Amino acid sequence: MRNFVKRVFMKAWGKELVPIIDIRSGAMHLVVGALLGAIAVILQSAGIFTGIGYLFSTMTTLPLALAGLLSLRIGVMTYSLTGLLLAILQPSELLIFLFTTGLLGLSLGTGIRYLKRSILVSVFSATCLTSGISILLYGFRFAVLGPSITSHFSSLIILGVFGFALLYGWIWKKISISAFNKVVSK
Repeated sequence: MRNFVKRVFMKAWGKELVPIIDIRSGAMHLVVGALLGAIAVILQSAGIFTGIGYLFSTMTTLPLALAGLLSLRIGVMTYSLTGLLLAILQPSELLIFLFTTGLLGLSLGTGIRYLKRSILVSVFSATCLTSGISILLYGFRFAVLGPSITSHFSSLIILGVFGFALLYGWIWKKISISAFNKVVSK
């Protein structure tokens, strides 16, 4: 009964009960990071196929979030490995990965692991995603939001992107925690 009350209290106040896996072997760190990186490259490369490929491309966030949940070192290694592999195999998807899906996954994983409060994780991941989209849109002049959004600085666009990123990050937080719990329970 005490455990049930604790879970209800934690949910009401925005804390998530996230199990942490402690992998002691250095070789296991490399293997897990490499496998998650390979999965992320395959999913991100699926963006070249229109339609269903875009759906698979957005799933790249999950391997990075799982890697960040395992540890910050595995998360950064997986992010770097995926970026290097994309630079070789699919350079057209590299900027999208580095500043959107990959950055969101890394920020979600590390946020869930270290910040632990639901609202803080959502705001942190939304801030990282908004920063990445802003760098692409205003720094590189890359029309990541489509041709109708101008590359001239607009605080209204930034606010709209942040609102979307807050909702999108919250959805991915829920997906990441449930996927991590399924992986851990098996």
